[in-house]
Amino acid sequence: MIDKPGGRVCYAIMSFGGFLGFGEGYHPLPRQKLTYDKNMGGFVVDLDKKQLEGAPYYTDSDFDWTPEWGRKVDRYYGVPTYWP
Repeated sequence: MIDKPGGRVCYAIMSFGGFLGFGEGYHPLPRQKLTYDKNMGGFVVDLDKKQLEGAPYYTDSDFDWTPEWGRKVDRYYGVPTYWP
């Protein structure tokens, strides 16, 4: 997820569950929770299954993101919020 005016990456949206595109849950992860691993050639996150199960998520791909929702995600993960 990119802040359009500033061009800053704010969140990575990870999709879990579902079958053939039905029943998926979309989990936004704050950029600060992602670490690039050169050996793996990609980003990794230090989260366990329990943390992810309790994390904020949405199921509708047309979800209406608000700053309030972004602050909720940031509080859950314990990172400084991007939102005023």
